[in-house]
Amino acid sequence: MKKIGIFGTGSVGKTIASKMIALGYEVKMGARSADNEKAAAWVKSGGSKASQGTFTDAAAFGDIVFNCTKGDVSQDVIKLAAANLAGKILIDISNPLDFSNGMPPTLIPALSNTNSLGEALQELLPDTHVVKTLNIVTADVMVDAARCGGEATMLMAGNNTAAKKEVEEILRQFGWSDIIDLGNIRHARSTEMMLPVWLSVYLLNNNAFFGFKIVRP
Repeated sequence: MKKIGIFGTGSVGKTIASKMIALGYEVKMGARSADNEKAAAWVKSGGSKASQGTFTDAAAFGDIVFNCTKGDVSQDVIKLAAANLAGKILIDISNPLDFSNGMPPTLIPALSNTNSLGEALQELLPDTHVVKTLNIVTADVMVDAARCGGEATMLMAGNNTAAKKEVEEILRQFGWSDIIDLGNIRHARSTEMMLPVWLSVYLLNNNAFFGFKIVRP
């Protein structure tokens, strides 16, 4: 099985990392420091297939890497690890959210409408296959599609067809059966701009366990 790198030690990173361990993958969680306390706690609970290191370490370790960092720092993180990501798949599940004015957050202007975080990361990583997906649901639903209460749709975008096929296999391991490939990484704009809708529904119902369904013939 391919090895997995995880960028980020928050709830999203830990949820993805734990699911990949449960599926039998070896996983290295990356942070700014190799001795990050949150990563160490996760490793302790993750068993023999779990390890930790810096972002650079996780990039070197993983054949496939998940970007689970906050969108406002993702570009800085990617710059730290870029040398070890060439030829690999980066699954970008982050969103360019700006919390500077409190809740609900807005989208970072420079990374929305005519641009996206997915595109920005692909520009930083010309030799990496960036695939945008999973960013339209909460972490627990990402790794267990049934948690949304129905058969929701998962969207993805990226420039490399073979890379998207590999990512689709992982999505299916997470329980996603209705998957739409939107096309190239430019379509990350669309999925990232779904976040204001997601936030409105979440704040209305105080419940994050839902997804979107694309109804089509």
